[in-house]
Amino acid sequence: MKRLALPSLFIFSLAVVVVAPFMGMQNIALSDLFGSADENLIRIMWDLRVPRVLLGWITGSTLALCGLIFQALFRNPLASPDMLGVSTGAAFGAVVYIRTGIVFSLFGAVSGLSLAAFAGALAATFAIYAAGNLRRGGMSEATLLLAGVAMSFLFGSLNMIIQFTSGYIDTFRMMRWSMGGIQAVGFGPVLATLPALAVIFTVAFVTAPELNLFVCGEDIAASRGVSVVRLRRLLFFSVSVVIGINVATCGPIGFVGLLGPHICRKFVGTDHRKLALASLFFGGAFLVLCDTAARILWSPAEVPVGVLTSFIGSIFFLWLLVRGRR
Repeated sequence: MKRLALPSLFIFSLAVVVVAPFMGMQNIALSDLFGSADENLIRIMWDLRVPRVLLGWITGSTLALCGLIFQALFRNPLASPDMLGVSTGAAFGAVVYIRTGIVFSLFGAVSGLSLAAFAGALAATFAIYAAGNLRRGGMSEATLLLAGVAMSFLFGSLNMIIQFTSGYIDTFRMMRWSMGGIQAVGFGPVLATLPALAVIFTVAFVTAPELNLFVCGEDIAASRGVSVVRLRRLLFFSVSVVIGINVATCGPIGFVGLLGPHICRKFVGTDHRKLALASLFFGGAFLVLCDTAARILWSPAEVPVGVLTSFIGSIFFLWLLVRGRR
């Protein structure tokens, strides 16, 4: 059964990516794109829906791979990219940008909001790393995790202070951005996030044997020749920078990194090389399905996909706790 798991996940993910662009408030048939096709439908398909689906797939795959790495790094099945404070750091950069009222872009392609969010994510990354190394004896998983939780609360409180002192319009923009969403006009955001996915997949796939040992404990990994400190530093900064890029593009989207690896373990087992491929396929398909549901279920209104993933993820989180208690 597990031999067919990876091919089945690949086919499932490919089917979701192919079918999702045709679904929306107005469904588009394949015949509408050929012959005497409506030019507006063609523009909706290729300028809005296809880039949005691809961006959702890339983001979901990236978040699932980051969650896989964190769960191995911290040896904690409930670890996810959201808990380390990078997302709240990116949100801090975004709310500061909105509050100041400065508007700019980089080469007319990257918005100032995205740049500010990425700068906030980098600031949170270095702050967490510095706080995690204050402990005598160097950085460990426990101190890094505690530093991330502390920074998450710190940046979260700063965000609330800025929102409280802002006007109604700015506060609404801050809250809407913090809900997360897949928004793409053209293929610019797709090309901006694709390198991040390539980097994190390469890191997860290449370091899979070390991650298998990491799950068993630092001592066992060190006894098998793994440079624990160097690997921990590589994984921490890789995941943090990649999460910063994704949050800067789509806002914080929670729980995908928690659900993806857990569900994939049921299909392919615990080997991290197979898990990396499974998380790549499943995470992307899951977020595309959530985004498609967010576009359709409340049409003509559109719910931010981060709200839907948080709703599903919180139920899944409670199920994990109940299952673990039993």
